[in-house]
Amino acid sequence: MLLQRVYVFFVIETQTRTVHVLGVTAHPTGSWTAQQARNLLTDLGERAGRFKFLIRDRDGKFTTAFDGVFAGNGTRVIKTPARSPKANSFAERFAGTLRRECPGHVLILGEQHLRNLLAEYARHHNGHRPHQSLQQEPPQRQPANPVDITARIKRRHVLGGLISEYERAA
Repeated sequence: MLLQRVYVFFVIETQTRTVHVLGVTAHPTGSWTAQQARNLLTDLGERAGRFKFLIRDRDGKFTTAFDGVFAGNGTRVIKTPARSPKANSFAERFAGTLRRECPGHVLILGEQHLRNLLAEYARHHNGHRPHQSLQQEPPQRQPANPVDITARIKRRHVLGGLISEYERAA
């Protein structure tokens, strides 16, 4: 099918700026979002217990079952005010960055292609992309190691060459 609307469900840990792409579907439902929430908490394991609250919008796909998944984990669910996109600025900023850096330059050929694209972008975002709030470090930064400034610089293409990552060659 051509020109089909597809929904992407993602979560951002605001303290670390780590992005989790939970799912992609053309037909999101309340049970689908609740299952994605359960999958997230399972994947995070013990780390999920450190979450104090979840900020979400008022979309009808976020049912009481979805809220119950997080409430069962001890996480307080906070709904944003109606028609207030700036109330969840972290998510809005990520969505805007993703739109600017990816889909406008890539012809997406279906849900599986979009899943692969988002997985690669999330890996780049979490492991390499600098964030001002983290002193220009990526969310999943490695402990500071001495850098040999005389080592050659290695470039790696991400997303088919749309983004380049640079690092010192070992």
